[in-house]
Amino acid sequence: MSVEEFWQSYLDALDNAAAKPAAFSAWSFGDTPAMADELGKLVVDGVKTGTASLAWEYNYDGEPFPRAGEHSIVLDGNGDPLCIIETTRVYIEPYNLVDAEQAYAEGEGDRSLAYWRDAHWDYFTRRCEVIGRAPSEHMPVVCERFHVVRRNE
Repeated sequence: MSVEEFWQSYLDALDNAAAKPAAFSAWSFGDTPAMADELGKLVVDGVKTGTASLAWEYNYDGEPFPRAGEHSIVLDGNGDPLCIIETTRVYIEPYNLVDAEQAYAEGEGDRSLAYWRDAHWDYFTRRCEVIGRAPSEHMPVVCERFHVVRRNE
């Protein structure tokens, strides 16, 4: 099923026309197809209910920050839709102040803050290289929370 067909199937299943979201974005987690598959599965399984990204990347790409109430189609490593999520909370924290609750919500590794810091330092360092920035303990991190509203079954 294509991204557009999956989105339309979600809209068609909603009862109240007033509650139908007008727009969506489609994207995958991480920076490799394998990471997209791994993290996408955690979302579908209900383990991953949060994510984090560099605020600098949004600025570099000229993209707006995510907002609560927005809908996204999570894609696998092949670009196929896995599920639709609704963002419920967005806040920005310096990397060194991201807390254990956020790390746990992201559902990765052993879900500890130590694991989150190690894995995200590596990931953010790669992203910083792409955008020409140096990683820092104080780099701004966009923290999101979300829930799945439809799985592609």
